[in-house]
Amino acid sequence: MDVQEPKTYEVRTYGCQMNVHDSERLSGLLEGAGYVRAPEGSDGDADVVVFNTCAVRENADNRLYGNLGRLAPMKSKRPGMQIAVGGCLAQKDRDTIVKKAPWVDVVFGTHNIGKLPVLLERARVQEEAQVEIAESLEAFPSTLPTRRESAYAAWVSISVGCNNTCTFCIVPALRGKEKDRRTGDILAEIEALVGEGVSEITLLGQNVNAYGSDIGDREAFSKLLRACGQIEGLERVRFTSPHPRDFTDDVIAAMAETPNVMPQLHMPLQSGSDTVLKAMRRSYRQDRYLGIIEKVRAAIPHAAITTDIIVGFPGETEEDFEQTMHVVREARFTQAFTFQYSKRPGTPAATMEGQIPKEVVQARYERLVALQEEISWDENKKQVGRTLELMVAEGEGRKDGATHRLSGRAPDNRLVHFTKPDEEVRPGDVVTVEITYAAPHHLLAEGQVLKVRRTRAGDAWEKRNAAEAAKPAGVMLGLPKIGMPAPLPVATGSGCGCD
Repeated sequence: MDVQEPKTYEVRTYGCQMNVHDSERLSGLLEGAGYVRAPEGSDGDADVVVFNTCAVRENADNRLYGNLGRLAPMKSKRPGMQIAVGGCLAQKDRDTIVKKAPWVDVVFGTHNIGKLPVLLERARVQEEAQVEIAESLEAFPSTLPTRRESAYAAWVSISVGCNNTCTFCIVPALRGKEKDRRTGDILAEIEALVGEGVSEITLLGQNVNAYGSDIGDREAFSKLLRACGQIEGLERVRFTSPHPRDFTDDVIAAMAETPNVMPQLHMPLQSGSDTVLKAMRRSYRQDRYLGIIEKVRAAIPHAAITTDIIVGFPGETEEDFEQTMHVVREARFTQAFTFQYSKRPGTPAATMEGQIPKEVVQARYERLVALQEEISWDENKKQVGRTLELMVAEGEGRKDGATHRLSGRAPDNRLVHFTKPDEEVRPGDVVTVEITYAAPHHLLAEGQVLKVRRTRAGDAWEKRNAAEAAKPAGVMLGLPKIGMPAPLPVATGSGCGCD
C-alpha cells in the first residue's frame, strides 16, 4: 500500500510582533492537523498557503491582492491546493476578500485563529469558501499549539487587544478590547519554556504595561516582571511595547531591581508636539514623555532606549516637527523607527483636514533620519572599550559567513558582530567580548572572545537542529516548541497596535 505524502503548508506574515506570534500558533495548529512545513523558498508551492495580514498601512490590501493574484494560476494547475487569509485585514474586509479573489478558500479573523484547520477541511469537503469572523476572542492564543521559530528565546503573550483610541490606528477595532491573561498561566508557560531550554523571553502585548487594567491592579505588570526574576534558568526578560500613559514608577523600579530584566526599553513617542499628540489622541505630552526617559536613565544608567515616530501626521506644522526633533535631541534614542504618515482606511486621521503633501513629509523624514543616525552613532561609540556578555544569535549577521564572524545581542539588545572563536559556539550560548568599533546600527568586537559559556539554550538549539537534519525538509519533529521572535524592535510599526 502506498504511503500518502503529508500535505505541506506555508505561512506568510505581515505586520507587528502580535502577527509574528500568531503565525507561530497557525504553524502549530497546521502541524497538529498533520501538515508539514514546506521547504524554504517554496514561494507558494505548497498545499496550503496562509496569509496572516496587517491592516495598518494604506496599501495593505493592494499588497494582499497582488500576492493572491500571483497564486491564482498556480492554484489552477495544482488540484487540492488551498489558500487562507487571516489577521487584521481579514477581520476588517471579511466578505470583500472572497469577492475580489474568489479562489481563496478560507477567511478567518484575529479572534478565531484556532479554527483554521477545521475551516480548511470544511472548505475541502463543501467545495466552497468558508468565511468565519468571530467578534470576540474565542480562546486566548497561548492555549493553542505553537511551532516556535528558534530554540533559545520566545514570545510570551500576556494580553491581547487594546483600550486606546489613537486616531491613526485601526488595530483596537480589529483586535478588540484589552483582555489580560492570568498571571499564573503566564508564569507556567515561561517555566515550561525554560524547562525546554529557552533562556530569553519577551513579554508581548498591544499595550504591554497596561497589564492588570481589567482586574484593577495598576501594579500587576511590575509584579509580573519581579516574578520573572524568580524563575531559575531564565537569563533575559524583555517586553514590548509599553505606552507612556501607563508607564509608572513601580515598573521602572522593577526593571532596575530585577537582574534578569534587561536594560532596554522601547518607548513609542510618535510625535514631540503636544498639539499633534492631542490630535493623535495620545494621552501624554512632551514633558511627561521626557520625564519618563529621565527617570529610566537615573535608575538604569546603561539602558538603551528606542522609539517609534510618525512624521507628517495631518496638521503637523514645521513648528510641530521641530518639537519632535527637540525630543529626539533630548532623549538620545539608541535607535528610532521612523515612519512617514500614511492613511489607514477606517481611522479618524484618514479623513482629517491638513493632510501634508508628500514632498513635505519626505523632507522632514530625511531630516529626522539624519539627526537620529548621528545620535545613534554617537551613543554606540560610548560602547567602545566596554566588556559585554552577548547571547549568540541565529541569522542576524548577513555577512557573518564572509567575515568569519558571529553575531549576538548585548543585554541592552544592541547587535554585536564578533570574531568567531576557535571553539564551537552555538546560538543561545553566551560569549564575553570587548567592543572595539561602533557603527550607527551595530557594534564590532574584533579581538579574541574573552569567554565562552555553553548554555542549556545552546544545547536545545543543537538538539533541535540535529533532529531536523535527520528528517525530510519541512517535517515538524515533535521537539520542544520553543523559539525566538524577530529581533526587537524590528517588527514594530507605528500604529500597529504594539505602541
